[in-house]
Amino acid sequence: MLPDDTYIARRLLLLGEWDAALAALGPDTEPELRAEIAVDRWFFRIEGHEEAEKAVAALDPASPTAHLLTARLAYSRLLFRRDPRADDRAVAEAGYRAAAESGDEKQRGWAEYHWAVLLDNIDEDPAGALPRYETALGIATRSGDGCFESYIIRHLAPHKEPAERIAMLRRSLHLRAALGARPQTIAAQALLADHLPEDDPERAELMRTSRPGAAELRIGWLLSEA
Repeated sequence: MLPDDTYIARRLLLLGEWDAALAALGPDTEPELRAEIAVDRWFFRIEGHEEAEKAVAALDPASPTAHLLTARLAYSRLLFRRDPRADDRAVAEAGYRAAAESGDEKQRGWAEYHWAVLLDNIDEDPAGALPRYETALGIATRSGDGCFESYIIRHLAPHKEPAERIAMLRRSLHLRAALGARPQTIAAQALLADHLPEDDPERAELMRTSRPGAAELRIGWLLSEA
Protein backbone atom coordinates (compact mmCIF):
# COMPACT_ATOMS: atom_id res chain seq x y z
CA MET A 1 0.00 0.00 0.00
CA LEU A 2 1.22 3.48 -0.84
CA PRO A 3 1.94 5.87 2.06
CA ASP A 4 -0.84 8.41 2.51
CA ASP A 5 1.19 11.39 1.28
CA THR A 6 2.32 9.48 -1.83
CA TYR A 7 -1.24 8.43 -2.62
CA ILE A 8 -2.55 11.97 -2.12
CA ALA A 9 0.23 13.46 -4.25
CA ARG A 10 -0.47 11.03 -7.10
CA ARG A 11 -4.21 11.75 -6.99
CA LEU A 12 -3.57 15.49 -7.01
CA LEU A 13 -1.19 15.05 -9.95
CA LEU A 14 -3.99 13.37 -11.91
CA LEU A 15 -6.19 16.39 -11.24
CA GLY A 16 -3.57 18.88 -12.40
CA GLU A 17 -3.18 20.23 -8.88
CA TRP A 18 0.59 20.34 -9.13
CA ASP A 19 1.30 22.83 -6.34
CA ALA A 20 -0.87 20.89 -3.90
CA ALA A 21 0.72 17.61 -5.00
CA LEU A 22 4.19 18.95 -4.25
CA ALA A 23 3.02 20.32 -0.92
CA ALA A 24 1.62 16.90 0.03
CA LEU A 25 5.10 15.38 -0.12
CA GLY A 26 7.63 15.86 2.64
CA PRO A 27 10.75 17.74 1.54
CA ASP A 28 12.91 14.61 1.74
CA THR A 29 10.41 11.96 0.64
CA GLU A 30 9.72 10.44 -2.77
CA PRO A 31 12.33 12.45 -4.71
CA GLU A 32 11.44 10.73 -8.01
CA LEU A 33 7.75 11.51 -7.60
CA ARG A 34 8.57 15.10 -6.62
CA ALA A 35 10.68 15.48 -9.76
CA GLU A 36 7.96 13.91 -11.92
CA ILE A 37 5.34 16.34 -10.56
CA ALA A 38 7.62 19.36 -10.97
CA VAL A 39 8.45 18.46 -14.57
CA ASP A 40 4.78 17.79 -15.33
CA ARG A 41 3.82 21.20 -13.91
CA TRP A 42 6.48 22.91 -16.01
CA PHE A 43 5.32 21.12 -19.14
CA PHE A 44 1.64 21.97 -18.72
CA ARG A 45 1.93 25.46 -17.24
CA ILE A 46 5.26 26.47 -18.75
CA GLU A 47 6.25 27.79 -15.34
CA GLY A 48 8.44 26.53 -12.51
CA HIS A 49 11.34 25.44 -14.71
CA GLU A 50 14.00 26.20 -12.10
CA GLU A 51 12.20 24.13 -9.45
CA ALA A 52 11.76 21.27 -11.92
CA GLU A 53 15.45 21.33 -12.80
CA LYS A 54 16.44 21.34 -9.12
CA ALA A 55 14.13 18.40 -8.40
CA VAL A 56 15.67 16.39 -11.24
CA ALA A 57 19.19 17.34 -10.14
CA ALA A 58 18.43 15.84 -6.70
CA LEU A 59 18.01 12.37 -8.23
CA ASP A 60 20.71 9.78 -8.78
CA PRO A 61 22.00 10.98 -12.17
CA ALA A 62 22.48 7.39 -13.32
CA SER A 63 18.86 6.41 -12.66
CA PRO A 64 16.46 5.84 -15.57
CA THR A 65 14.07 8.41 -14.11
CA ALA A 66 16.78 11.08 -14.02
CA HIS A 67 17.74 10.30 -17.62
CA LEU A 68 14.13 10.50 -18.77
CA LEU A 69 13.23 13.70 -16.90
CA THR A 70 16.46 15.45 -17.88
CA ALA A 71 15.67 14.63 -21.51
CA ARG A 72 12.10 15.85 -21.16
CA LEU A 73 13.25 19.20 -19.78
CA ALA A 74 15.66 19.61 -22.69
CA TYR A 75 12.96 18.68 -25.20
CA SER A 76 10.42 21.05 -23.67
CA ARG A 77 12.82 23.99 -23.78
CA LEU A 78 13.18 23.35 -27.51
CA LEU A 79 9.46 22.82 -28.05
CA PHE A 80 8.32 25.93 -26.18
CA ARG A 81 11.37 27.97 -27.24
CA ARG A 82 11.97 28.90 -23.62
CA ASP A 83 15.69 29.61 -23.20
CA PRO A 84 16.79 26.58 -25.23
CA ARG A 85 20.39 25.53 -24.72
CA ALA A 86 22.87 24.71 -27.43
CA ASP A 87 23.06 21.06 -26.38
CA ASP A 88 19.36 20.47 -25.65
CA ARG A 89 18.79 18.33 -28.74
CA ALA A 90 21.76 16.09 -27.91
CA VAL A 91 20.87 15.96 -24.21
CA ALA A 92 17.32 14.90 -24.99
CA GLU A 93 18.30 12.06 -27.28
CA ALA A 94 21.06 10.85 -24.96
CA GLY A 95 18.64 10.78 -22.03
CA TYR A 96 16.00 8.85 -23.93
CA ARG A 97 18.59 6.37 -25.19
CA ALA A 98 19.92 5.78 -21.67
CA ALA A 99 16.41 5.30 -20.25
CA ALA A 100 15.52 2.92 -23.10
CA GLU A 101 18.56 0.80 -22.27
CA SER A 102 17.81 0.63 -18.55
CA GLY A 103 16.42 -2.92 -18.70
CA ASP A 104 13.00 -1.91 -17.36
CA GLU A 105 10.30 -2.56 -19.97
CA LYS A 106 8.01 0.24 -18.81
CA GLN A 107 10.82 2.77 -18.73
CA ARG A 108 11.88 1.59 -22.18
CA GLY A 109 8.35 2.18 -23.45
CA TRP A 110 8.19 5.75 -22.14
CA ALA A 111 11.68 6.47 -23.46
CA GLU A 112 10.78 5.17 -26.91
CA TYR A 113 7.62 7.28 -26.90
CA HIS A 114 9.39 10.49 -25.86
CA TRP A 115 12.20 9.80 -28.33
CA ALA A 116 9.58 9.47 -31.07
CA VAL A 117 8.04 12.80 -30.06
CA LEU A 118 11.47 14.44 -30.23
CA LEU A 119 11.99 13.10 -33.75
CA ASP A 120 8.44 14.04 -34.75
CA ASN A 121 8.09 17.52 -33.28
CA ILE A 122 11.64 18.86 -33.24
CA ASP A 123 13.32 17.06 -36.14
CA GLU A 124 10.16 16.75 -38.26
CA ASP A 125 11.22 13.18 -39.00
CA PRO A 126 8.06 11.03 -39.02
CA ALA A 127 9.90 8.13 -40.68
CA GLY A 128 12.20 7.94 -37.67
CA ALA A 129 9.41 8.57 -35.16
CA LEU A 130 6.81 6.03 -36.29
CA PRO A 131 8.74 2.82 -35.44
CA ARG A 132 9.42 4.15 -31.94
CA TYR A 133 5.75 5.06 -31.47
CA GLU A 134 4.81 1.52 -32.52
CA THR A 135 7.35 -0.01 -30.13
CA ALA A 136 5.98 2.08 -27.27
CA LEU A 137 2.39 1.21 -28.22
CA GLY A 138 3.22 -2.50 -28.11
CA ILE A 139 4.58 -2.13 -24.59
CA ALA A 140 1.56 -0.09 -23.47
CA THR A 141 -0.84 -2.65 -24.94
CA ARG A 142 0.91 -5.62 -23.37
CA SER A 143 0.95 -3.95 -19.96
CA GLY A 144 -2.67 -2.77 -20.20
CA ASP A 145 -1.63 0.79 -19.34
CA GLY A 146 -4.43 2.98 -20.69
CA CYS A 147 -2.78 6.23 -19.63
CA PHE A 148 0.40 5.38 -21.51
CA GLU A 149 -1.58 4.26 -24.55
CA SER A 150 -3.47 7.56 -24.57
CA TYR A 151 -0.22 9.50 -24.93
CA ILE A 152 1.08 7.35 -27.78
CA ILE A 153 -2.05 7.27 -29.90
CA ARG A 154 -2.49 11.03 -29.43
CA HIS A 155 0.79 11.49 -31.31
CA LEU A 156 0.31 8.62 -33.73
CA ALA A 157 -3.11 9.87 -34.85
CA PRO A 158 -1.94 12.79 -37.04
CA HIS A 159 0.03 10.30 -39.14
CA LYS A 160 -3.08 8.24 -39.95
CA GLU A 161 -5.86 8.61 -42.50
CA PRO A 162 -8.75 10.88 -41.37
CA ALA A 163 -11.17 8.20 -40.16
CA GLU A 164 -8.54 6.32 -38.17
CA ARG A 165 -7.07 9.60 -36.92
CA ILE A 166 -10.38 10.72 -35.39
CA ALA A 167 -11.00 7.28 -33.89
CA MET A 168 -7.57 7.33 -32.22
CA LEU A 169 -8.03 10.85 -30.88
CA ARG A 170 -11.41 9.88 -29.44
CA ARG A 171 -9.94 6.77 -27.80
CA SER A 172 -7.15 8.87 -26.29
CA LEU A 173 -9.76 11.25 -24.88
CA HIS A 174 -11.91 8.44 -23.48
CA LEU A 175 -8.94 6.67 -21.87
CA ARG A 176 -7.88 9.85 -20.12
CA ALA A 177 -11.39 10.71 -18.99
CA ALA A 178 -11.87 7.22 -17.57
CA LEU A 179 -8.68 7.58 -15.54
CA GLY A 180 -9.68 10.99 -14.19
CA ALA A 181 -6.55 12.59 -15.64
CA ARG A 182 -7.89 16.12 -15.91
CA PRO A 183 -5.14 18.12 -17.68
CA GLN A 184 -4.58 15.29 -20.14
CA THR A 185 -8.33 15.05 -20.81
CA ILE A 186 -8.55 18.78 -21.47
CA ALA A 187 -5.61 18.55 -23.87
CA ALA A 188 -7.27 15.61 -25.65
CA GLN A 189 -10.52 17.56 -26.01
CA ALA A 190 -8.67 20.47 -27.56
CA LEU A 191 -6.74 18.28 -30.00
CA LEU A 192 -9.82 16.37 -31.13
CA ALA A 193 -11.61 19.69 -31.69
CA ASP A 194 -8.72 20.87 -33.86
CA HIS A 195 -9.16 17.85 -36.15
CA LEU A 196 -12.93 18.12 -36.61
CA PRO A 197 -14.60 20.26 -39.29
CA GLU A 198 -15.33 23.83 -38.24
CA ASP A 199 -19.09 23.33 -38.59
CA ASP A 200 -19.15 20.10 -36.56
CA PRO A 201 -21.28 20.57 -33.39
CA GLU A 202 -18.95 18.21 -31.51
CA ARG A 203 -16.06 20.57 -32.22
CA ALA A 204 -17.92 23.51 -30.72
CA GLU A 205 -18.87 21.49 -27.64
CA LEU A 206 -15.30 20.28 -27.11
CA MET A 207 -14.04 23.85 -27.29
CA ARG A 208 -16.70 25.07 -24.85
CA THR A 209 -15.82 22.38 -22.33
CA SER A 210 -12.03 22.41 -22.64
CA ARG A 211 -11.26 26.12 -22.58
CA PRO A 212 -12.52 26.87 -19.04
CA GLY A 213 -10.54 23.90 -17.72
CA ALA A 214 -7.40 25.03 -19.53
CA ALA A 215 -7.82 28.49 -17.99
CA GLU A 216 -8.42 27.11 -14.50
CA LEU A 217 -5.37 24.85 -14.59
CA ARG A 218 -3.31 27.48 -16.44
CA ILE A 219 -2.23 25.10 -19.18
CA GLY A 220 0.09 27.50 -20.93
CA TRP A 221 0.29 26.05 -24.43
CA LEU A 222 -3.47 25.54 -24.68
CA LEU A 223 -4.14 29.11 -23.58
CA SER A 224 -1.65 30.46 -26.14
CA GLU A 225 -3.33 28.43 -28.88
CA ALA A 226 -6.76 29.74 -27.87
